[in-house]
Amino acid sequence: MNRWAGCAPHSADTSAVMARCHLRLLATSDVHGAILPFDYASGRDSTTYGLARTASLISRARQEAQGGCLLVDNGDFLQGTPLSDLHDIAGEGGRHPVIAAMNRLGYDAACLGNHEFNFGLPALQKALSQAAFPAICANALIQRGASVAEDVTLLPPSVMIERELSDRTGARHRLRIGLLGLLPPQIMAWDRFHLARELCARDMLDTAAARVPMLRAAGADLVVLLAHTGLETGPSGAGAENAALGLARLPGVDAIIAGHSHEVFPDPDPDAPQRCDGADHRAGTFCGVPAVMPGFRGSHLGVIDLELERHAQGWRLATHRAEARAVAPDAGQPAAPDPAIMAAVRRSHAATLAHMRIPLGRTPRPILSYLSRYRSDLPVLMVAQAQRMAVARALEDGPLAELPLLSATAPFQTGGRSGPDAYVDIPAGSLSLRNAADLQPFPNTLCALLLTGDELRDWLERAVSCFLTVQLGRQDQPLWNRDFPGNVADTVLGLRYRIDLTRQPLYDVRGNPLADTDAGAGGRIGGLCHKGAPVRADDRFVMAVNSYRAFGGGPYPALPDDRLVYASRAPVLDALADFLRSDAIERFRPAPVWSFLPVPGASALIETGPGLRAHSDDIAAMGLTDLGVSGVGFLRLRMPLDGTACESGG
Repeated sequence: MNRWAGCAPHSADTSAVMARCHLRLLATSDVHGAILPFDYASGRDSTTYGLARTASLISRARQEAQGGCLLVDNGDFLQGTPLSDLHDIAGEGGRHPVIAAMNRLGYDAACLGNHEFNFGLPALQKALSQAAFPAICANALIQRGASVAEDVTLLPPSVMIERELSDRTGARHRLRIGLLGLLPPQIMAWDRFHLARELCARDMLDTAAARVPMLRAAGADLVVLLAHTGLETGPSGAGAENAALGLARLPGVDAIIAGHSHEVFPDPDPDAPQRCDGADHRAGTFCGVPAVMPGFRGSHLGVIDLELERHAQGWRLATHRAEARAVAPDAGQPAAPDPAIMAAVRRSHAATLAHMRIPLGRTPRPILSYLSRYRSDLPVLMVAQAQRMAVARALEDGPLAELPLLSATAPFQTGGRSGPDAYVDIPAGSLSLRNAADLQPFPNTLCALLLTGDELRDWLERAVSCFLTVQLGRQDQPLWNRDFPGNVADTVLGLRYRIDLTRQPLYDVRGNPLADTDAGAGGRIGGLCHKGAPVRADDRFVMAVNSYRAFGGGPYPALPDDRLVYASRAPVLDALADFLRSDAIERFRPAPVWSFLPVPGASALIETGPGLRAHSDDIAAMGLTDLGVSGVGFLRLRMPLDGTACESGG
């Protein structure tokens, strides 16, 4: 359902109103290469996302606005689907399909997101060279200056766009809109492999605090932040990843396009609870400033309507309305794909499909991720084994070959904000590159770290902080902390351990301590063993990980440089494809790595995709009770915690 949010002016001017005009801001964010309404993992069309569907909403919104309109993107547009990530195989003469679609839609500007750097600067610069719109970013720097004004930025920090707007009498008025681009400075950790000697980054708040007045001084009547950042409760500290509320508190900001966390704002449910202070869904504001967050993969179009009054001192915001329009509203048909956008990437799509059909090996049993958050599961262990085998080959002739070799990875396709269809469901039989990309959807490369036993235990405590604390004898307790995405919960292949859910978690989703571990707070990890022997504090291990995790991604620490003992430019996907091609897949029969300690008399409520209903053996093995499908399409299940499900594995 579509819902407008409106508010009174956030700035006042007592002088006479000389003119009144309307400006509409249209925004996408976190498209992640999802141009077509097509799921490359399942090979099926999608009704809930795709920029081709969003394009129909854009066309309609432009017609409604009758000319006074800007279309912007808030970052993470180049990476995320085989169509975008494998575009070099598409035979389009180097033309990037995402840029081709965005050019066709007539974007006025785009900000970089963190995932734009996943393939390195040359790939980014090649793609942006094809763009018919300006790309901006104020805090990704080639050289950091003594002040923000002296920074040498990778791209222009901002762009000034002029629009002529008509007032109610038909008179025309020129409006200058300053757009400022910002992204999380964590790019320097997440893509350190590509950026360490090429870029540096500045804090978003410091950058905006200096750049907004500079835009005003340059003649901007309005300043809009294209801020690739999400919402975070509490004050925004230096270097914050999710700083949208802090940015909204800065003087001179008229509107914010936010994103990064894949959330929808304003929430389409008028009765949705306010998740954090300062984000007002009913008013459509962050700290009183008009704002939108348009979901991800083209699931929504952000719309901000600004009613502007011209006074002697300049333009002022009188009222506004904000909306996140869904391509698949709760009631009604999904937006039809735009034929022009479909045509713009037709050849790339066909070439991508042909590439994804490349055969690999065979699997003797189904590979399912419906329960990967709640058990030591096959899809996770397969990726971990592929990483471990590749690192073993790389280190076999070196001094580290004698150390125990582990491998850490997390479940990737586990629903969440991606919806109830976002699960791995591969039947027994032939495997193709499409299946490998389903199991390993990110372009991370393969690395290895040197860890002590103490550091390994801490790593696992961070992984299992995703679970809520449960109580003895209590039924139907929520188990998964919704602040945690599934892809932060690492499993470490090569170990055995148990998780005590009655103990408090030690870390929040950002890796900040929740308890003073030096004061005897303890932890959830028990029975930690390697090959049957307890892991001691000073034991040494090599652990295969992906590059995102190696450089401090998620709630995990970035270790000193000398702990990175292997770093490859080869994607983990390549290692997984090699594993699936080999006969090792046929012999792979992993024992469960971890299990929950029994909690007598207790049960938990969990959610997964309704596709699990086709796999009754898995439901029975964990003693699950089907409680029906929720209003948003997830299957609700009761999971016993008294030992019935604790030893089950996928």
